[in-house]
Amino acid sequence: MRYLLMCTVVFLSLTSSYGQGFFNTEKIRNKDNMDKQRWSWGYFLGFNSYGFDLQYNKPATDIVVKNDIGFNVGLLGNLRINDYIDLRLEPGVVFANRTFTYTEIPEDNFRDIKSTYIHVPLLVKFSTKRLNNFKPFVVGGVSRSINLSSNETNPDDNRAGEFRMINDANYFELGFGIDFYLPYFKFTPSIRGVFGMTDELKRDKDPNSPYTGQIESMKSRGIFINFTFQ
Repeated sequence: MRYLLMCTVVFLSLTSSYGQGFFNTEKIRNKDNMDKQRWSWGYFLGFNSYGFDLQYNKPATDIVVKNDIGFNVGLLGNLRINDYIDLRLEPGVVFANRTFTYTEIPEDNFRDIKSTYIHVPLLVKFSTKRLNNFKPFVVGGVSRSINLSSNETNPDDNRAGEFRMINDANYFELGFGIDFYLPYFKFTPSIRGVFGMTDELKRDKDPNSPYTGQIESMKSRGIFINFTFQ
């Protein structure tokens, strides 16, 4: 979380610095016809902090979740609806890492959960009127992911040291960002929250397993900070 806060501060500082310069009323408008195109394309790079929202069958605090910083990369397809609304598809790959610590299990009480997702959001972007060379926006929508390292079909479970998740999951997403119109391309930093709607836990064969028996649901929660180039 400390690293995520530092990254957010850097993000806000960068957007503030760009915004001060781009707000100048005498500045020449870059890429003036770019947003009039029906279709536009791009790519994004970024990082994430993925965690879990754990719900228990009974009051419990015996699982500690540690989130590490992950990496995102993908493509962007944007369909212009009008001057203020766009529909966009952002298929990409997300690398995430989380660690479970089971405080009530004396031995073998760590699980390092490394996930590689094929992540496909379908989003609606609501923009303000362009102000010289920048334009703020909010974005929201739904997404679906395939966890390539879910371990779902592995016959072994936590008794053999194998933590398992399901392959597919659904999410809803909400965020904001700013389009900056540079002389040769459009640069867009954005922050987006990702909220799981699917229980992603593949439970152990033993219903009383100390690793999964007490968990009612395990849904992903994450923050994406992306930098898009169009």
